[in-house]
This record gives sequence, structure tokens and C-alpha cells, in this order.
Amino acid sequence: MEKKNLSRRNFLRTSLASGATLAATAASPMALAAPKGIYNPGTYSSKAAGIGGDVIVTMTFDADKITDVVIDASHETPSIGQAAAPKLREFLLKAQSAQIDGVSGATITTSAVQKAAAKCIQQAKGEIPVEVIEKAAAVEDDGDWLGKEPEIPADKISATIDTDILVVGCGTGGMFAVCAAAEEGAKVIGIDRFPTGTGIRDDLAAIDSRYQKAWGTKIDKWDYVTMATQYAAGHNLQDLVKLFCDNSGATIDWYGDRLQERGVELWHESGDTVDESRYHHFPTGHSPRWRTSNDGTGKPLDGNRVLHDYAVKKGARFDYSTRMVKLVKENGRVTGVIATNADGNYVRYNAKKGVVVATGGYAQNWKMMEALQPWNLRINGRTRAMPGAHGDGIRACIWAGAKFDETHSMMMFDRTAIRPDQEPGPETTKSGDSGFFWMGSQPWLKVNKDGVRFINESGTYENILHCDEYQKGHAHYVIFDSNWTTYCQQFKMHGCSRLYPFENGADPNIPYQTIRDRMLPGLIKDGYVFQCNTIEELAEKLGIPPKQLRATVDRYNGMVAKGVDEDFAKEKFRLSPVNKAPFYGCKCTGQILCTMDGIQIDTQMRAIDTEGNPIPGLYVVGNDSGSYFANTYPNLSTGMACGRTVTFGRLVGKALAKA
Repeated sequence: MEKKNLSRRNFLRTSLASGATLAATAASPMALAAPKGIYNPGTYSSKAAGIGGDVIVTMTFDADKITDVVIDASHETPSIGQAAAPKLREFLLKAQSAQIDGVSGATITTSAVQKAAAKCIQQAKGEIPVEVIEKAAAVEDDGDWLGKEPEIPADKISATIDTDILVVGCGTGGMFAVCAAAEEGAKVIGIDRFPTGTGIRDDLAAIDSRYQKAWGTKIDKWDYVTMATQYAAGHNLQDLVKLFCDNSGATIDWYGDRLQERGVELWHESGDTVDESRYHHFPTGHSPRWRTSNDGTGKPLDGNRVLHDYAVKKGARFDYSTRMVKLVKENGRVTGVIATNADGNYVRYNAKKGVVVATGGYAQNWKMMEALQPWNLRINGRTRAMPGAHGDGIRACIWAGAKFDETHSMMMFDRTAIRPDQEPGPETTKSGDSGFFWMGSQPWLKVNKDGVRFINESGTYENILHCDEYQKGHAHYVIFDSNWTTYCQQFKMHGCSRLYPFENGADPNIPYQTIRDRMLPGLIKDGYVFQCNTIEELAEKLGIPPKQLRATVDRYNGMVAKGVDEDFAKEKFRLSPVNKAPFYGCKCTGQILCTMDGIQIDTQMRAIDTEGNPIPGLYVVGNDSGSYFANTYPNLSTGMACGRTVTFGRLVGKALAKA
């Protein structure tokens, strides 16, 4: 069987088991005796911690050389660690050694590959015992995403650390909680499983920030609460949405102050003076202008560095490379955490005032997602989930008696291009073999596998993805022409889908010039997007019926000329013809950003138990927390999830410090 036809799971089960066989045939669990030649021929595997989890390197040897290398970097960031894996494989084969050059920007993944490869080589030389890790595949298959709470004997704990407040997870929500607690004079420690924090998301929602007031943006609180309730179909707490509305502006203003101290400005996404969209937009987004910033030495800044430095200045402590194993609960109260540190030793943290869990949800935990929301995995082909989102916080809270949301959902964007012979789903998503099609949310003509239009393309990002559930292959096809740069400026898109400046001059996340000059040519080169001189040729490339696509395009162009969409009533300003060659098209599916279901909380961010009562000492924020979203993400409130996260993180940090 060719390697490209092996699933990651099946390959690991096969190749790692072969390594285990070598161990089983040895006279003892210690090293094998080296035969003539350099290596004991066979296949060996080892693992080392990367930025998102274990990186597994599997190497095949004959007596004198390394003949093959497979790197499983599926837990790494897709655009960084996963993208670096093929180059690192090439380096290992060429060098015939673990002493290889790194891949720029992927330092942690490179280091993990080097360490794991070195252990593979030592195993093949008979210098160390063969590492038996074939159980990984069986554990992945057993369907038990929750597992049992670990029992850690007291004599296994190497150190005990006391603090007022412990924040587990130093990402978007955790950093705001640590800073707020430190400002109020509390003794606060933040722990994170990685060597550094996972970063602060940019687009942050707020209502009544000073930036909005300066431009004149006004958002009715009750309209906003109503919107959030409608998107969730009532599966949320309106009190939490109100809490966001009343406190988010002050939170963003505080963040703006921290950024200004480092020479960084914050911009506000303004609405359009005339907005005739069928779906109501709330201009809530705020993002830093990182492109103009540096730390005084010319190095770029990011939100993680800004808040880390500020928190340390205020007296906070960070213990990185420290992963929570379980919460400690005594007499009904959560009193701390048992974690493993960088040396692999157990450490107990006692938190007098409380533990704040902020580990980022479970969008990197495939077992949890496959068990809880398989329907969403079937309409995705790429992930942009934060690397720490393994579900550790949610599982630990459930073990401590907390209640998990009963509706399960994730945030998805319709911005993934896949090749015509690929299918959406977990295997494609895990593989990293897909295109980052940022312009996918534009309201171009979109058709199904039969070449038939099936939806008003001017909607939310998830509308078309959920409608894909009813289409052949769970995907859709995007069709546009060479005038696309003109049309994207007439569409008046909102939030991160906007490709040109907002009315107040705020920058888009990615301008159309970047897509035109760099992203689109790359997608064409890699075979994700096709550029053709005729509609029929484009249809052939995409694998859809040429005659039907021609008929669909002709009808669509006729309606555009009349200015009336007689089929799906798309707004006139979002109609654009497909009539100027060359023509472009791709097969499109979704990309995962984060999970949205979590531990149910109240307005003090206290975790709620299965009887509906708060658990003393346990607080949850961000994607680990629930009671806020369900069904689909309200992307027409830009940064709604991140804005909720930073607002509640700051609120709980301040409240616990004063407790």
C-alpha cells in the first residue's frame, strides 16, 4: 500500500507495533546487541513534546543507513509545525543524523523532531531500550474521551507551591486573568503546558469602548442579547451576554492602554453608513496594528509578550512547561491543582482563593470531537485551532463534578480549499493537506457537485457549511472571475472577511492585495484553485458537469445584469457577474477555529455542578466555559468569542484578588 493511502492512525498502529516487536524479541527490556553494521535493521519510533502535543518520529533503518522517516506532527500548528514536517523529514534523510538545521519559525517543532530522531537512532544502535508507544493508536480508538481521573500518590509529589490564585492556561483568557489579579496585589501564578503562552487572539469584541465612542458606533445592548440568544436557539444564559455588554468596553480600553505603553495602536472595525445586508452586523471588532510595532530592538511584538511583561512587572509569576493533570478537591472545594513540570515531576499548587481554568477548549482533541460533534468534522478540511486545546481543562472540571454543556458546537469558517479528489472530514483535516482560502467567505457564485446553485451566498460563514451537509460530498464549489478585486470592494463585507479598509480607515485582517499577489498564486500553484480561460474548462478541472455549470453561470449573469436575484434574493450590492476570463474556481469546505461548548458557569465565572450549584474555588473562562454559545457562531459580531473570553478573564481575576 502506498504511504499516501495510509491513514495516520493505521500507519502508527502498523509502524509502531513493528518497533514494539523488536523490543519483545530482545533477551531483556534493555538494549539490543548491535549486529555487524551500524544499526539493528527495523523500524523504530520515539516522541518528544512539541508546541501542541507529542511529535512522533518513526524511522526505518537497514544495517548502514536511515532509509525512511515519517513525522507525525498532527498536534502542531498547521501553518507552522505541520508545514515544517516535510522539510524536517528531508533534512533527516539527507543528514543521516538527528543533527539537522531547523525550519525558520518552527523552533519548538524542530527541537521535538531532533530529540525524537536522536532517540530513534539510539534505539537502532542498541544504545537504549526500544520505546514502546504503540498504545497510542488503541487509546485513540477506544471512544472514551473522558477517561478516569488520575490518582497521584502523595509520595510522588516532588514540590508544593502556595499562591492566592492559580490560572491554568496562559492564552487569551488566562493572560487577562493573571494581569487583573496581579494589578490588585494578589499573589497569582499562571501555568501553561508550553514553554511560552499560546498567544492572545486579535479580533476582540466589545461594546461601548472608547474607540467605538470616538467614531460614533452605537450598539443596542438588548439587540445584542437578542441576537446571541437567537443564534444559540436559547441554549445560553442571557445574564452572561448582558455581563459582556456591560463590561467589555472597559476591558478593551484597558488593553488599549497596555498596547499604547508599548507603542501599539488598537483599531476599531466600523460599520458601513449604509448597510443593506439581510443579516444584521454588529461592528464589535478591535485589533492591534502589530505591523507597525516593535519592542525597541526591531523585533515584532504580540499580545502575549505585552501582557506577560506587564503581569511580571506587577508581581505575577509564570510556570511554563507545566501541564495540569487534575484538580484537587477537598471537602467540596477546589483547593488547587496537581501538575507535571518541565522535568516530568508532579507538583502540587495550592490556591487559597481559587483556580481559574482557561486551557482553550478541545479543538485539538480528535477523540472528543469525533465523539461529541462528528457532524461538524464532516464539513471541515483544515484546522486553525490553538495548539493547547486538548480538552485538559474541561475533563479536569468534569472529574471535579462540574456540568458540561449538553449541546456541542464549534466555530468554523468557510475558508478551506481542497483538491477535487479530496473529501472533507477528519482525515483531510488532520493531514494538513489543504489550502488556506481566506477569500472563501466572499459572496461569489457557489454551486454544488452537480453545478447547481443552492444557497444565498451572502450569509454567515457557517450557513453554507451546514447546508453542505445536504450536498454531495459535503462540499461546495466557489466560482469567480478576473474582476474579483473590484467586486470584493463593493461587497461591504464585515469583520475578518473584509478585504479592504473599513469606513473609519481601520485595516482589514488580510487585504485583497496580499491575496492577489501572494495567496491566490500559491493556491493555484499547489492545485487547490484552478485558473481557466473558459467555464467549461473550469468545470472539467473541478469535476462538475460543464453543461450544467455553463447554464448556472449564464442564469446567474442574467440576474446580475437585471440587479435582481430571482432564485435566492441575494442583495444587489453583493451580486457580481462571472463573465471575464480567466475564471477561477475551487472545491471549498470549512476550517475549525475552536470548540464553543464547555463547563457551565454563572455570572461570577464559577463552575456549576450537576445539581446546578457553584463549585467553591473553581472558575472557568474562555473556550473551556459554556452557557454562552450553541449550534453556530455569530460571526457577524466580530470577535464575539475572544471578546467574551478577555472580558470574563479580567472580571474573574479582579474579583478573586479582592475576595
